[in-house]
Amino acid sequence: MKLFDAHCHLQMKQFDTDRAEALARMEAAEVGGIVVGVDYATSKQALEMAEQYDFLWAAVGLHPHDNLSEEFNETKYVELGQNPKVVAIGECGLDYSRGTSDAEKKTQQARFEAQIEVALTVLKPLIIHCRDAHDDMLEVLRDYMGNHPNLKVVIHFCTVTGELAKQYLDLGCYLSFPGPITYTDMYDESIRLAPMERILSETDSPFAAPAPNRGKRNEPAYVGDVVKKIAAIKGVPEGDMAAKIVQNARHVFNIA
Repeated sequence: MKLFDAHCHLQMKQFDTDRAEALARMEAAEVGGIVVGVDYATSKQALEMAEQYDFLWAAVGLHPHDNLSEEFNETKYVELGQNPKVVAIGECGLDYSRGTSDAEKKTQQARFEAQIEVALTVLKPLIIHCRDAHDDMLEVLRDYMGNHPNLKVVIHFCTVTGELAKQYLDLGCYLSFPGPITYTDMYDESIRLAPMERILSETDSPFAAPAPNRGKRNEPAYVGDVVKKIAAIKGVPEGDMAAKIVQNARHVFNIA
């Protein structure tokens, strides 16, 4: 395994016509990755995929604003989370980007905290989705991480200011950088601030493809373009950065 995609959605419909080919390209590029659920159905699909391929693992969780009608069932997610191929709980978190009402914010916060409890129960890290909700997110994480120092947290799709990045880093979070870092310098400061041992790479495929495939469907084989940009910003050889990210992924997700 030479590269690692810490967040992809290979179970989604965008891969229905060529999933086997995308997996073959991923394997040829020696990319390991985590297939991430956004609700119970896609979490089960993520686990099913992970059990079929030795270079895939799964995360199970309920997205903050997708499938708002789904009631979070802690028992069912604990059952999924106990599987050894499940290496994280998520993606879960807070998202206030769509004109979120106070009532919906409370619903999101309750679902998020329930998923933190699942992570604590199964002793696995959290994969966090946060948009336009960083004040509330930091408050929740300070509380839980202060009381549970062994809780590991990955900030998914980390496209935040350097100031916010520093606050997450000060808590002990890992920052997972996606494709958009390859076509803007807006997030360079966050990457410069992040210690080498706290950096992960991801595609969030099928979304947000990096340059030179911007605008196309994303896939895990493109994660090397993300690593290349991180390495350039950090001023280290690309191969060294790739190896360090794999090492970080093995550590935070407890992958042998």
